[in-house]
Amino acid sequence: MRFLRPAVAAVLVAALAGGAAPAAGSDDAWTWPLAGRAVDRGFEPPPGPYAAGHRGVDLRGTPGEPVLAVAPGTVAFVGEVAGTPVVTVSHGTERSTYQPVRATVEVGRSVDAGQTVGTLLPGHRGCGSSACLHLGRVEGETYLDPSLLLAGRYRLISPDGPPPAPPRTGTGVLALPVDAPVTSAFGLRVHPVTGESRQHDGLDLGAPCGTPVAAAAAGTVRSAGPSGGYGLRVEIDHGGGRVTSYSHLSSAQVAAGGSVAAGQPVARVGITGTSTGCHLHFSVHDHGAAVDPAPLL
Repeated sequence: MRFLRPAVAAVLVAALAGGAAPAAGSDDAWTWPLAGRAVDRGFEPPPGPYAAGHRGVDLRGTPGEPVLAVAPGTVAFVGEVAGTPVVTVSHGTERSTYQPVRATVEVGRSVDAGQTVGTLLPGHRGCGSSACLHLGRVEGETYLDPSLLLAGRYRLISPDGPPPAPPRTGTGVLALPVDAPVTSAFGLRVHPVTGESRQHDGLDLGAPCGTPVAAAAAGTVRSAGPSGGYGLRVEIDHGGGRVTSYSHLSSAQVAAGGSVAAGQPVARVGITGTSTGCHLHFSVHDHGAAVDPAPLL
């Protein structure tokens, strides 16, 4: 962020919408390359240049879906890398990479943020029969975390006078299922049990065991029962491709196929599955892809 006049002080406030702020030295946030999608697998930097890791982020999409340039730049590469179709766009000192993508642009062409550079192809490792876009961010030979630029939105405020009200980040589309603080946010984290760095696909809400859990919106119960590391879990289908889930429960008060109203008790908080203490793990999936619940609450 460049200061326009040194004599005028300003405070930079990040109005986070499901992600972290841009890295130091970056001037602009990136446009999402798949409309309405969220990060399905986060950045896992390798310990060395040839070590295993995840050198970008994956966004689950649909085969044939347009892939958009994340920022203005110039197409620097169109071709295959290890048999995978790749498009690279140069943004000055950094480059964005998109794979697997069938290019609709050619090398040397200037593109704007949000302009289509190709269409998404199936076959990305780890996505099974679905399609995922692997988005990379590179400076020189160094891989950087794309998610640091994907979600940031900023405004400058004056340091004089009373502080302004914090920006609203939620939309109120969903209701909070329990009145409790967030103890672990959506995104990449070190798992408290396994110690692995992995994507946390929901919000952990620190409510005591036995606390009633309410449906975040009206819908139909898709499942209610044991679900591996999630423990006892309830899933509710709200239509339009959106499903909410409530995990680590001590008990469920609904059964698959039943209809529920918004705010209706559906379960109680517990510690079942892979869990270190009483809490609710609340997840939202849109068309099968995990999204951050926070902007919807």
